[in-house]
Amino acid sequence: MGKRLEERTGVLFPGMALFFVLAVFVLGACSSAPERPAELFTVRNETETQLNLANREADRGNYEGALTLLEEARRLAASTDRPPLLIRVWLSQGNVFFSLGRVEEARALWNAALTEAERAGEEELAAASRIYMARGVLILGEDTGAPQKVIAAVTEDLARLTSDKLNSALGWTVIGLAEKELRRWTEAENALTKALDIHEKDRYLELAAYDWYLIASVRSVSGQYASALEALSRALDLDRRAENSYGLGMDWLALGDVYQKAARGDEALAAYRRSAEIFRAIGLEKEAAEAERRAR
Repeated sequence: MGKRLEERTGVLFPGMALFFVLAVFVLGACSSAPERPAELFTVRNETETQLNLANREADRGNYEGALTLLEEARRLAASTDRPPLLIRVWLSQGNVFFSLGRVEEARALWNAALTEAERAGEEELAAASRIYMARGVLILGEDTGAPQKVIAAVTEDLARLTSDKLNSALGWTVIGLAEKELRRWTEAENALTKALDIHEKDRYLELAAYDWYLIASVRSVSGQYASALEALSRALDLDRRAENSYGLGMDWLALGDVYQKAARGDEALAAYRRSAEIFRAIGLEKEAAEAERRAR
């Protein structure tokens, strides 16, 4: 009987033995294969990379380059249909357009970001969108009561930003600028220092340098020239570490202004010339010409 069974499995059904071997192999392979991911992040990560590069270029004053990177980030974000990612791209695009003086385009993007954030239930991103819009209102100076309104609104939105450090820092920057408009120097510097603490802790060198630049501005307009120069020295150090040529040109330009106010003419002249040299080295002829004009 055993022999006849062997004949049946080995001769009459020659493929059966192979089937069992393959079945065991496949089952074994499946049992040892890695678990398939529940969610993929390849395109999202690529979008994050593009967005971070674009923001860094914007911080360095390369707005056209930032827009090119952001267009690709926007395409990738749209392809993933992830609202938080698309909102962040819109906010950054609006920021760059605003810096280029394209105010209506900036507002349209910030409004789109806010609408999408509210629709998607993204409370923190909705708060961030309102902070961007408040910053625009404050800088444009279209409303004489804007500083007080901005401080109240942004303070309220800051309470909603429990995990978004960078936009929290932006909120403190906006409050600092509003306090400066109200000539409340101590409150302005305190707010800007809170933004600085966030940026320095996470090593956002360009942003930390800009915080010191703004602190210097507050000190300068309040007549504290020595401490303004100290703040600009801090800004220079950070911009050098970041190899941020645009920031360096702006720092030296501000140094020239403070030296001029402090009646230190020779040092002002040297600072303006240094600023012009840096701007010209990176192809920013308009900025270089302005630095040279101030040197006359």
